[in-house]
Amino acid sequence: MLMETRQQVPVLPGSNPSLPEPFPGSAAATVQGHATLPDFRVEVADAGHTGLAGEICAVIFAAAQARGTGISRRSPGFLQSKMIAGEAVIAFAPDGRWAGFAFISAWDNGRYVSNSGLIVAPEFRHTGIAKRIKRKIFELSRLKYPEAGIFSLTSALAVMKMNYELGFEPVTYSELTTEDAFWAGCASCVNCPVLNSKDRKNCLCTAMLYDPKHHA
Repeated sequence: MLMETRQQVPVLPGSNPSLPEPFPGSAAATVQGHATLPDFRVEVADAGHTGLAGEICAVIFAAAQARGTGISRRSPGFLQSKMIAGEAVIAFAPDGRWAGFAFISAWDNGRYVSNSGLIVAPEFRHTGIAKRIKRKIFELSRLKYPEAGIFSLTSALAVMKMNYELGFEPVTYSELTTEDAFWAGCASCVNCPVLNSKDRKNCLCTAMLYDPKHHA
């Protein structure tokens, strides 16, 4: 994994963002003291995972068509670049199949970091793996960009709840990056005409921001 900083930063209790998540047999994987999550492995992606980019993109495309809203698509080449840069998280089931994915991007010279592309393979939905990926991508953001505001745009209530649990708060679009390159990523979303008609000031997605200054 490529690291941009080695300074110690706050992370969630009982976790280490530089290591894969614990397997469910450990205490850290216990849910509410009695249930355990399936035996997934969640780790920072690298060049060895680039062969999965096409399959991940296909699932993202299918999810966008099924939901009809709120999902921006990316090319396999883009996802591969994130894996190579150590700016993505990938999850695997016990049998080796990929189970989920998400990535980060830095904007405004590291002032902001976006958490994007959270997707879970259809056969592994409703297993709790999305929450583990979300936690891991958040920890990766904090590790690589400890001073950055971390933001997420989503129309999914489940993602909003996960963001809230991590310390994100709803904000207006004016509190996010103004870089055109970020907003160009919304071009593949069905709601992009709404975004453009409102001069990128709001859309159907909810903007949520984690401000590290509020979590010293």
